[in-house]
Amino acid sequence: ELSPFPAPGHLQRQSSPSTTCLGCSSPVLFLDLPSQLGLHACSQPPWAGSRPGAGLYNLGSTCYLNVILQCLTYTPPLANYLLSRQHSRFCSQQGFCMMCIMEDHVRKVLYSSATAIRPRAVIRDLKFIGEFKPDIPGDAYEFLRCTLNAMHRACLSGSSDSDVSSQETTIIHQIFGGFLRSRALGKCLGEGISHSSAVPFLLLQGASSLNTALEDFVVEYPECLDLRPYMSDPAGEPILYSLYAVVVHTGHTCLGGHFFCYTKASNGQWYKMNDVSVESCAIHTVLGQQAYLLFYTR
Repeated sequence: ELSPFPAPGHLQRQSSPSTTCLGCSSPVLFLDLPSQLGLHACSQPPWAGSRPGAGLYNLGSTCYLNVILQCLTYTPPLANYLLSRQHSRFCSQQGFCMMCIMEDHVRKVLYSSATAIRPRAVIRDLKFIGEFKPDIPGDAYEFLRCTLNAMHRACLSGSSDSDVSSQETTIIHQIFGGFLRSRALGKCLGEGISHSSAVPFLLLQGASSLNTALEDFVVEYPECLDLRPYMSDPAGEPILYSLYAVVVHTGHTCLGGHFFCYTKASNGQWYKMNDVSVESCAIHTVLGQQAYLLFYTR
């Protein structure tokens, strides 16, 4: 069972999913859950406009990094929060702070008059984010995971790591967090027993199609996704998610080839973002890709 935070229901699955990217042919589903924040994807963000933000220079072998920065920049509730500077106004961290870095980065991308910018601050502090180097190719999935973890830690600065309630109230946990609940059934001395456990999740590994993947427990993928049929309670109103970003990889291995992405801007227009290049495109082009990462928002 999959429980978003807070849970509108449970997704059913027979076996536990892997949250590890197993290869470039295995897309993963990324669910953004902003409803509890009052930062809905349908609301007009303060950066709404008729043009997209800037592209990003590839500073060595950093296409894997560029696509994740772009997808996070176009995550509406996250962008709204970062642009509000609610974190930096009260941040007391000395030195590296991923939230402060992302605040500055998103503002530069969305408000810059330049066609492309250099994500120097992110490159400078790569060693604090994970085991990445600008001149060595990396995996977009791994960079996404490490970046969200670094942002989550920045939000917890000053709180005890053992304070579970604090961890569950960070902006990163509220937007991106959730729990995967598994249940095992069996018999002991003739009596039925059950055991359930919950573990955090961010990504769901994909299959041949998104619907099949959800049924197998989650490439053909829809623009609008209804999770209601996959909940433990399939009755009720639809639980709708809209596609807002897609990461694509070309090449034979995750650490080789090239990453680019498609993002949906606040004006509803889709754009192909390939390092410094930012070009408008149609939704049918987006849906026709061999996706590596899919980003949906409720």
